[in-house]
Amino acid sequence: MTYHTIIIGGGPAGLMAAVAASQQGARVLIVDKGKKLGRKLAISGGGRCNVTNRMEQKELIEHIPGNGRFMHSPFSIFNNENIISFFEDLGIELKEEDMGRMFPVNDKAMTVVQTLLQKIKELGVEIRLQTKVESLTFENGRVTGMTLDNKEVLEAASVIVATGGKSVPNTGSTGDGYPWAQAAGHTITELYPTEVPITSAASFIQDKTLQGLSLSNVALTVYTPKGKKIKTHRGDMIFTHFGISGPIVLRCSQYVVKALKKNETSTIPMGLSLFPDTNAEAMFQNLAGTKRKDGAKAAKNALKQMAPERLLAFFLERSGIPESKPLQDVPNDALRSLAQALTDFRFDVNGTLSIEDAFVTGGGISIKEIQPKRMESKITGGLFFCGEILDIHAYTGGFNITCAFSTGYTAGMAAAESSMSQSLS
Repeated sequence: MTYHTIIIGGGPAGLMAAVAASQQGARVLIVDKGKKLGRKLAISGGGRCNVTNRMEQKELIEHIPGNGRFMHSPFSIFNNENIISFFEDLGIELKEEDMGRMFPVNDKAMTVVQTLLQKIKELGVEIRLQTKVESLTFENGRVTGMTLDNKEVLEAASVIVATGGKSVPNTGSTGDGYPWAQAAGHTITELYPTEVPITSAASFIQDKTLQGLSLSNVALTVYTPKGKKIKTHRGDMIFTHFGISGPIVLRCSQYVVKALKKNETSTIPMGLSLFPDTNAEAMFQNLAGTKRKDGAKAAKNALKQMAPERLLAFFLERSGIPESKPLQDVPNDALRSLAQALTDFRFDVNGTLSIEDAFVTGGGISIKEIQPKRMESKITGGLFFCGEILDIHAYTGGFNITCAFSTGYTAGMAAAESSMSQSLS
């Protein structure tokens, strides 16, 4: 049988592409190597499925540091508000949480997956699971279908590749689509982990001094080896046995990867501020005031409001201040050292966990070779790409999935239009 459109990959982008293409009347087949569709969707948002983010488009694009401007075109066809309407029209009630994040009211990702699968079933989309694609087939500069690993040939007037990146491989994202894109003449930009925990060989990390300690409303900054600020993120983080993790760490991770590579160095400095709106001098004046007021108290008791107990003990030790020493007996130089630690504690990091451990893959098919309003290859006719296989990446918080749904819908619409204008044999 010949299909209008075959979609390879049943993640967020592939499923949305199937909806869009079949709604145009196209005969659609989804091929996936796994046992079930929507595996990445089912674990997204910590199993709650952060379906999109309700920020204004300008702000939304600022949260897509990897080629976000490209998304203006797909968003003109299917944006975050369209995503919200789409799911609500399917009967999924959504709620808005902090920072514009949108979740199903019942906090169950499986509801989103099952409802999407029900929708594509109603639309008559065919599904073939546990089906591995070996290669795409081409003729006269157009894609004509694909050859499966059992040598079966599937014919299609258009093909949408939605196989994801190389992150979270247990959901099926193992980089399968990159060689097919290269065979079609596409450039794959260097792949690297983003939205991933950061590693450090600093002694306090190796000694597990702060392991398991969580911090809220702090600032984390990535610096160049010469100490020039690259990027700062504010929010929550946690110390781990290998380094640091948590929301702001994930957001800083891509800048660590790029800075290490650009500067050809094995470590770069990061800075932690427990008081993002206070500088070291202002903090010293604050500490000096506490010294005048509560000087008779032991340092750890007089300053206990300044930091969590374990972190305060660590900073006091680094500043040469015995915990039990009366604060009035602590020299101002030591207080200045403590003020510096509280407002800009510098430590070296040496990389991140692997791309397989990352939430998101950086790099991918060069967007210069993709038509942004169609998601179609500029090189091979009838070939479309969407989702994480592209060189587009965003922060966590509903931004990556928004890109996946938007590019998927755009690709599905254009692929159906393209293939239905081709005569079906």
